[in-house]
Amino acid sequence: MVALNSAVVLIVEDEPLIRFNVLDVLEEVGHVALEAANADEAMVVLKGRQDVDILFTDVNMAGTMDGIQLAKRVRAMRPNIGIIITSGMVRLDPMALPANTAFLPKPYMHDALISTIDSLMT
Repeated sequence: MVALNSAVVLIVEDEPLIRFNVLDVLEEVGHVALEAANADEAMVVLKGRQDVDILFTDVNMAGTMDGIQLAKRVRAMRPNIGIIITSGMVRLDPMALPANTAFLPKPYMHDALISTIDSLMT
């Protein structure tokens, strides 16, 4: 599979094996993948990079905020960024999410992630 549009994607995942796997998959299809182990690291990356198109964040992680709080903060800072929230523990109603936000339940197929990124980029 090849991405329809190349995107800069910030992956926020506290589980290193999952984070590295997603990073590899996204780079293979033509995206630029950045990584952060928690929301605090993600905020540092976002402050230094104005070119991030998509935030892909897990919900449950250590740090001062979870993925939902991170998504809300990022939405307030950058209204145009696409946000994908994922979790194996929490189920979010896709209809309750703000515009340009998607929920991808774990476990997810890589094709589903790539398709979701593509849909948020159009």
